[in-house]
Amino acid sequence: MRTIFLCSSNTRPIFSNPLSSLFNTQFSVFTPKPVSPTSLRGGLAAKAHKSEDEWRAILSPQQFWVLREKGTEYPGTGEYDKFFGVGVYNCAGCGSHLYRSTTKFNSGCGWPAFYEGLPGAINRSPDPDGLRTEITCAACGGHLGHVFKVKGERFRTPTNERHCVNSISLKFVPASEFL
Repeated sequence: MRTIFLCSSNTRPIFSNPLSSLFNTQFSVFTPKPVSPTSLRGGLAAKAHKSEDEWRAILSPQQFWVLREKGTEYPGTGEYDKFFGVGVYNCAGCGSHLYRSTTKFNSGCGWPAFYEGLPGAINRSPDPDGLRTEITCAACGGHLGHVFKVKGERFRTPTNERHCVNSISLKFVPASEFL
């Protein structure tokens, strides 16, 4: 397996502990644990390159279908749709941090909804139909779901966005594991 570093204008990768920025001030009591080099910091990511066979070996068939083949769970069936624990949501494929639990909200759409991801954690690309924007893990390219601009819906978010994410694309890590 090879690692490719994606860097912004600062051309050297930073491997300091990224968990310090995961929690806002109300969660400042958490002490971060060391993380792997596939973690994110300030928009820099160590790209996780695996072959299709390697992905099949580490993902369940359902995870492979969603993360690698861009499938979609049936609405209301995912374990995180109505789950509101305190912690961080990671990519189920590579373990990279994607969302703070403080950005999750109940949209009523049948999938976990977040109003923003961690900086540099999520890539966006317009769907061919032009109606939606796909969101993928910046570290491994795994399909997460879609992001929508929230216009005229019954709720407002700080970013005016709703990230509709497949539960199976996520792995929740409770805040207690950061103590």
